[in-house]
Amino acid sequence: MAVPQVLVFRTQLNIRCPFIFCLHNVRKSSSVAAVAVEPVKVLKNQSYNASDGKGDGDAPKWKKLSSEELGISTSMIAKPTRLVLNGLKKKGFEVYLVGGCVRDLILNRTPKDFDILTSAELKEVLKIFQRCEIVGRRFPICHVHIDDTIVEVSSFTATGRKFKRNGYNVVRRPPACSEADFIRWKNCLARDFTINGLMFDPFAKIVYDYLGGLEDIRRAKVRCVIPANASFIEDCARILRGVRIAGRLRFRFARETAHFIKELASSISRLDKGRILLEMNYMLAYGSAEASLRLLWKFGLLEILLPIQASYLISQGFRRRDRRSNMLLTLFSTLDNLLAPNRPCHSSLWIAILAFHKALVDRPRDPLVVAAFSIAVHCGGSLSDVLGIVRKISQPHDTRFPELLDQNIESDEALLDEMMDLATYVEAALQEMTDEHFVSRALIEYPQAPKSDLVFISWTLAQKVSAIFECVRRGKEKDFRRKRGRKIDYESLALGKLREVRHIFAMVVFDTVFPPHLKD
Repeated sequence: MAVPQVLVFRTQLNIRCPFIFCLHNVRKSSSVAAVAVEPVKVLKNQSYNASDGKGDGDAPKWKKLSSEELGISTSMIAKPTRLVLNGLKKKGFEVYLVGGCVRDLILNRTPKDFDILTSAELKEVLKIFQRCEIVGRRFPICHVHIDDTIVEVSSFTATGRKFKRNGYNVVRRPPACSEADFIRWKNCLARDFTINGLMFDPFAKIVYDYLGGLEDIRRAKVRCVIPANASFIEDCARILRGVRIAGRLRFRFARETAHFIKELASSISRLDKGRILLEMNYMLAYGSAEASLRLLWKFGLLEILLPIQASYLISQGFRRRDRRSNMLLTLFSTLDNLLAPNRPCHSSLWIAILAFHKALVDRPRDPLVVAAFSIAVHCGGSLSDVLGIVRKISQPHDTRFPELLDQNIESDEALLDEMMDLATYVEAALQEMTDEHFVSRALIEYPQAPKSDLVFISWTLAQKVSAIFECVRRGKEKDFRRKRGRKIDYESLALGKLREVRHIFAMVVFDTVFPPHLKD
């Protein structure tokens, strides 16, 4: 991707020096200005490494670029976000879009959400918008309610306090460095990855890049802002965020970043279980589940987060960089085809898929039994609908998966018995996935694998997943109306409405077992 340059500033110091640098004495004689710099001391003598962990290299260029030349227009910004931006700007405050939304706009992707950074104090934001509250104690932000949308607004002052806590507090500013650049730059240094360290002023139509984020976007690289070991020790959740970003964008990790993801993988077990569930949901519910699972496996994270599924991959002889597929990955690839960052599913759906697949691993089934089970889920347990549809299936199934066995089940009674038995196995699999003792023994046959008893699925969420399959064993539910066709109500799906979740579950399972491309 060609990156147009409006103003480009570059430091001339070697990054091995324990300093971070600021602009000084910019000459306007050319589009690439010659810059003399004065180093700015940083606490703990931390330095920013922009050389992919390879040693020496130049500090990143500071760029100010035209958003229009980058292909960004205000129409790409969601209407609720535009209303908040306009409200703050009219009161005389500086406003920027920051973080992943700027990255996604540059990539012409639909952002999952938009984050606003403003010069206003959070208390001033409260006065501007009627439906607004401050949330978070450690790192407070404002939630501004516009219709049914929540727009997050952070303040330079609040993020400045966060910046001081993490040990990278700049103690002085060179006289010739503009205060505005200095403030923006300090805020960017508190970000996790360079590609998330971009700022976009939608009114001046300028994108600010102080960390080399645009170059990393061009190179499809995920790189930490500060040295990766320090970054992940400071906040190990960045490991999971990095995997999520790389999986969603199909980016690679910079060498140093990749090294310390592997080196510090075990640290994620210290995270709050709710936080782990949140990060896993971001990975598996927004259209990049297969890529995320492959990365979790590649970097040794799957054994910690999902030991049962890691055991399955080991038993399949699946290598860390394996490009082959299997039934687990195909199920999630099929799910990915139905989702997107702005069209996610509820977490109960991907947990249901995990439990269903484990049940098939524990006891492989005839493809028609699997079809009957998925149809029963879709139809709310109506056995007459199940038999009427299953007996019409004539297309071949995918023969690559050992989880599927040809048993030639001829009688309806035998088919329904097998279907009920599968439902029992799915329920048992769900219980095992939420049992710390069982999870801790999932990798017992592989002594070199890390031991993990991590269970991040809450009892309440497990009950919600169980309700998806309940109809198979209990029979037809009163007043349940099955969906027809393949149209998806994404609002209901994101909220976890049972009818919609069952609809998508059945589609994913059926299309995995009987892929459309195998039709005659």
